[in-house]
Amino acid sequence: MEIGNPFKDIIESEEELRSLVGYPSELVKNKVITYIDHHCSSFISKSPFLVLSTADSSGFCDVSPRGDSPGFVHVLNEKYLIIPERPGNKRIDSMQNILSNPKVGLLFLIPGLGETLRVNGRAALVKDNELLEKMAVRGRKPLVGIGVEVEECFIHCAKAFKRSGLWEPHLWADQETLPSAAQILFEHAKLPNSSAKKIEANLNESYTKRLY
Repeated sequence: MEIGNPFKDIIESEEELRSLVGYPSELVKNKVITYIDHHCSSFISKSPFLVLSTADSSGFCDVSPRGDSPGFVHVLNEKYLIIPERPGNKRIDSMQNILSNPKVGLLFLIPGLGETLRVNGRAALVKDNELLEKMAVRGRKPLVGIGVEVEECFIHCAKAFKRSGLWEPHLWADQETLPSAAQILFEHAKLPNSSAKKIEANLNESYTKRLY
């Protein structure tokens, strides 16, 4: 069955877009800095979670989470930081994209804080043993680090978090109503001799035994 495009009225120029949303304030226009100052460094040191945005050479985009104990991202100096690449599912989407297009965007979060820190720059895949050893956990160092040369840093306001109530536990859905990752994987992958129960057991094992 052919699925039609439901979007009929499309904005096609910045002029048209600006006529709808307007222009940023002087504060917003001037908040961007091109290096990691002590405020940004402090924010990163307290952040246990970030999302990493990449795109391949054709522009196909990907966004991926990274998380660990606060301070897992190391600020090396005012222009460079490095993110440890912990064990995952081996799709390596982000790293493959970086090989063909080094431009990346990072969004750092601190639980309970509505404001986020946005960092844009150029990434490289680092295998420098001296740097990787410093990011070891439980005696296991990452095989690769994602090094980022910072081009922009700025604070993003808390409106999205306030609208969503993300940090408000009383607004969270009941656990029994949440989607089942195992069931979704089972129905999407359609592997023979598999079941949602087997996938769930494998996920739980990876979460408890293969984090590092």
